[in-house]
Amino acid sequence: MSIAIVTGASSGIGQGAAIELAKRGFGVILTYGRNKEGGLRTVAEIEELGGKAVALPLDVGLSHTFPAFRQEVTRALDETWGATHFTSLVNNAGFGRMSMFEDTSEELFDEFMRVILKGPFFLTQTLLPLLADNGAIVNTTSSSALVTGVEPGYSAYASAKGGLQVLTRYMAKEFSTRGIRVNSIAPGPTRTRLGDDAFSKYPEVIGPIAAATALGRVGEAEDIGMVVAMLLSEEGRWITGQNIEVSGGHKL
Repeated sequence: MSIAIVTGASSGIGQGAAIELAKRGFGVILTYGRNKEGGLRTVAEIEELGGKAVALPLDVGLSHTFPAFRQEVTRALDETWGATHFTSLVNNAGFGRMSMFEDTSEELFDEFMRVILKGPFFLTQTLLPLLADNGAIVNTTSSSALVTGVEPGYSAYASAKGGLQVLTRYMAKEFSTRGIRVNSIAPGPTRTRLGDDAFSKYPEVIGPIAAATALGRVGEAEDIGMVVAMLLSEEGRWITGQNIEVSGGHKL
């Protein structure tokens, strides 16, 4: 039985990934932060597809809570699937905020690093004993960490995402002894609630972004979710240590 843990799956890319994985027959343990309603909505959508899912609360910025979360994962695996291990992990939870370099506070910088880089590092470390051999991990980075994605106002955010991209390669190297594959995806502009739901609040930005994208539109959560599901499935069995841009050719 394939079982995936997807963090930050109450909306956006995490939700899209959880649903696409369920379509492929994965059981899903998904996490939510402040949006419990969204997490339960994701569970409901998966159940409508005939799948099984469990929603658990998790703040990836609070690493001291990870051992207790592992206990909840162990309980969910046993009670829902009669399993002792899961097979895939998607480190997706995070947040985004624009802040020009000269205006970025040390507090905001630390929050980016704690949530985007430290969180996936120590959550993966905590859950690793429960991850089955020959499993797979996908980390969500960002096109803002790529040379083509540099925009004013994202220096701290992109630096944390860039760190996660480097971490992905090291995870792939060290976990390969257990046959565990590790890759990252770098979404371009995607219609999610990230950045304080910017696309809904400022729809005027959609046209210029679509015009700068080779495929002529803004990305949707399911576009990214499909790639995550592919990387965690049999089709991705010979891919590891890679960072894959999923942007529809933004700024191509």
